[in-house]
Amino acid sequence: MMTAARSADSGLAASGELDRYSYAEPAADRVGPSAWDSTDQELGRVGRRTAGNRGRGLHGQLVQQLGQMIVSGDLGADRPLVPEEIGQRFEVSRTVVRESLRVLEAKGLVSARPNVGTRVRPVSDWNLLDPDIIEWRAFGPQRDDQRRELSELRWTIEPLAARLAAGHGREDLQQRLADMVEIMGHALGQGDSITFSRADAEFHALLIQLAGNRMLEHLSGIVSAALQVSGGPVTGCDRPNETAIGHHGRIVDALAAGDASGAETAMRHLLTVHPEVERVVPAPREH
Repeated sequence: MMTAARSADSGLAASGELDRYSYAEPAADRVGPSAWDSTDQELGRVGRRTAGNRGRGLHGQLVQQLGQMIVSGDLGADRPLVPEEIGQRFEVSRTVVRESLRVLEAKGLVSARPNVGTRVRPVSDWNLLDPDIIEWRAFGPQRDDQRRELSELRWTIEPLAARLAAGHGREDLQQRLADMVEIMGHALGQGDSITFSRADAEFHALLIQLAGNRMLEHLSGIVSAALQVSGGPVTGCDRPNETAIGHHGRIVDALAAGDASGAETAMRHLLTVHPEVERVVPAPREH
C-alpha cells in the first residue's frame, strides 16, 4: 500500500498529511522548508477525495499526488523529480514511479530528457484541457482562474452546440434530452443533488453530440469537467432549482421546433442564471 510522505522525525507522515510533504532532491536544487510549510486545507481534501473515490491503483494515486503538487506550485517549473527518491518517499516500486511520470509527461506537466532527467515543465506547456489538470487547478490555488476560464469556454461552446443541434432532427437524442430534464425535475423534488448533477451532465453531453460536429464533440469532456468542478453559484447548472430546469426545458422545446436561435438563446440564459456570472463572462457586445 502506498504511504504518505515521510516526516523527518518519525519516518512517516501523520494521518491526514498525505498531500503536503517535504520533497527530497539534490542539495544544489533544494528548496527551503518554507516552500513546504503551506497548509492549503482545500487542496488536501481534494487529494484524499479523488484518490479515494476513483478506485485507482498505486500508480494512479501517485499521479494524483504529484500532479496536484505540480499544479498547486509546490513543485515549481524546472524542478527535478528523482525517481529513486519518489519511490522511497511513497514506498512504491520503480515501475510504479516510471508509469506515473509517463502519465504526467503525457499531460505536459513534466519532461524527461537524457542526461537531464525528469523536470517540471512551465504552465505554458501543460495540457490545460486535460480533465485531471482541470480538476487539480479547480481545487487548488488557481481555482478562481480555472473556474472563470471554464465558464468562458462553456459560453463559447454550448450556445453554438445548441444552435447546431436544432438543425439535426434526431428524435431519439431529443427524447433523451427530454428524459434528462424530467429526471432533473424529479431529483429536485426529492432533494437528490447527485442524481440532478448526473442528469445535467448527461443533458449537456447529449446536446453536444446532437450538434453533429466532431470537433465540438471532442470538447464534451471539458464541459463535463466544468460541471463537476464549478463549485459555486456561477451558472444555472451549479444549483438545482426550478429556474435551471425551466431553461433546460426551453432548450428541448426549441430543438424540437427546429428553432436554432431559440435554442442558442435558451442556452445563454441557462449559463447566466445567476448574476454572479456577469463578473465571470460578460454578456456579448452589441455591434
